[in-house]
Amino acid sequence: QVQLVESGGGLVQAGASLRLSCAASGRTFSSYAMGWFRQAPGKEREFVAAISRYLSTYYTDSVKGRFTISRDNAKNTMALQMNSLKPEDTAVYYCAAAPAGNGLRIRDYEYDYWGQGTQVTVSS
Repeated sequence: QVQLVESGGGLVQAGASLRLSCAASGRTFSSYAMGWFRQAPGKEREFVAAISRYLSTYYTDSVKGRFTISRDNAKNTMALQMNSLKPEDTAVYYCAAAPAGNGLRIRDYEYDYWGQGTQVTVSS
């Protein structure tokens, strides 16, 4: 019912910046809890950042101070600004949505819809 499409990934050197975007379908985007997850080579999918319908945010410790999550309800989009990228940030990044959520969602099973993923590769 809800479709999500990520964009903005690429190949960059350590210390560079990237901005990921997630475009969502649906008339009630403003009521969704949204989040970003990533899956690195040989590792399980992990939580990165979340934003609530009321603009509360939460980040995993490894990206605090470097990544910023935001949303634009008028455009049905969510973004992840990634600065000071490190090789350990290399992963496929996924956008996720949980309809009708008032608070933050930080566990993957709390999300109902997922994008196809976008590759971020950071060289040393």
